[in-house]
Amino acid sequence: MKRRTWLILIGIVATVAGCRHDHEELVEPVPIAPTGQGVTMNLDQVPYPTLSEYNFFVGAMAAHQPNSGVLPYDVITPLFSDYAHKFRFVWMPPNASASFNGPDRPLDFPDGAVLIKTFYFDAVQPSDARRILETRLMIKRSGQWLFADYVWNEEQTEATLDMNGRFVPLTWRDELGNLRDVNYRIPAAAECFTCHKLNDQPMPIGPKLRNLARSFDYAEGPREQIGKWVDMGYLQSGFPTPQPVAKWDDTDALLNDRVRAYVDMNCAHCHADGKHCDYRPMRFAWQETAQPTNLGVCVEPEDPLLSNPELVYIVAPSNTFRSMLLHRITATDESVRMPLLGRTVVHEEAVQLVTEWINSLTEPCN
Repeated sequence: MKRRTWLILIGIVATVAGCRHDHEELVEPVPIAPTGQGVTMNLDQVPYPTLSEYNFFVGAMAAHQPNSGVLPYDVITPLFSDYAHKFRFVWMPPNASASFNGPDRPLDFPDGAVLIKTFYFDAVQPSDARRILETRLMIKRSGQWLFADYVWNEEQTEATLDMNGRFVPLTWRDELGNLRDVNYRIPAAAECFTCHKLNDQPMPIGPKLRNLARSFDYAEGPREQIGKWVDMGYLQSGFPTPQPVAKWDDTDALLNDRVRAYVDMNCAHCHADGKHCDYRPMRFAWQETAQPTNLGVCVEPEDPLLSNPELVYIVAPSNTFRSMLLHRITATDESVRMPLLGRTVVHEEAVQLVTEWINSLTEPCN
C-alpha cells in the first residue's frame, strides 16, 4: 500500500511539472547547469566578478572544454611569457564576425567579441601537476577594448577578477626533467595597456591574419584555422591570401625570418609607430624588418648603457659582445631587460637564436 501511495505522489508531481501553459511565466528562472547553458555576455555588466559567470567552458572549468561558439586558436609564433603555456579562444555574439583590417593589423572585431587567453604551467611542484594562474580577457564594447584579468584559486575551480597585479613564485619541471624557478608576473591594468595599445587606444596584439595562418588540431581533427573561422562565421570572407610569418623555432625556416618573427611578436607591440616605444629607432614589426636597420643592425643606440660602453650598436654584425639587443634579452634587471614587461626570466632558446643570427651577419658597419 505504501509503495502504491508513493507512485501516485510521484505521478502527480510529474504531471504538475509538465503542464505549465506556454503563456505562463516563472517568477524565478530555473537554474541551468553549465553544460546546458550558452555563453553569458551582457556588455552593460561586464567584467563579471568571476570567470565562471561567462560560461566560456563546460564541465570542470579548469579543463577548458569550450562551450558552444567558443573557438580555440593559436598563433604561429607566440609571445614568450616566462615559459608559461597558453590556451587561446575567441567568442563572438550571434551573427557577428571579424573582418580583414590590412595585412599588418589585427582583425577588426565586432562589439561583443571576446579574446580569451589562459596562462598555466605543467609539472608545478610539489604536486607535479598543472597549475593555472590567470585568464585574461579582452572584450570589445562600444568600439573599445576592455581588459579583464581573472586570477585562479588554489583549488583550480574558479578565477576572480583582479586588475591589481601580483607576483606568483613557483617551481616547475621542464620537458628535460630539470626543476626551474619563476616569479611569474600577473599584470596590473596599466601594464596591460602599456603593451596593448595603438595611438593610446587599447588593442589586441596577436590575431593578425598572417599570425593565424596555421593548422590547428580541433576536436574533429586538424584543419587550417582561418578556414575554420570563416566556417564558424567568425571571419568575413573576401580577404587576400595571407603570407604567414615564420615559426621562430622552426629550424627549417630561414634564420633571418625566424628572428624577424620572434621580434615581431615579442618586441613590435612597443617598437612600432604609435606604440609605447615608438621614439626608439627600431621598427620590429614583421613587415618592416626586411630592412636590416629596422632590426638595429649597425644602428647606434640613443642611450648607451654606461655600465657597458662596449655596446656600440643595437646589433653589431658577428660581434655579440657589442650588440645591445643581445644584452637586453639576456638581462633580467628591470632597468635593462627587454621586453620590459611580460617576462622575468631569460628565454634561453631565443638567446641562442639571436646569438646565431648575429654571428651569421658578415657585412661590417661603416
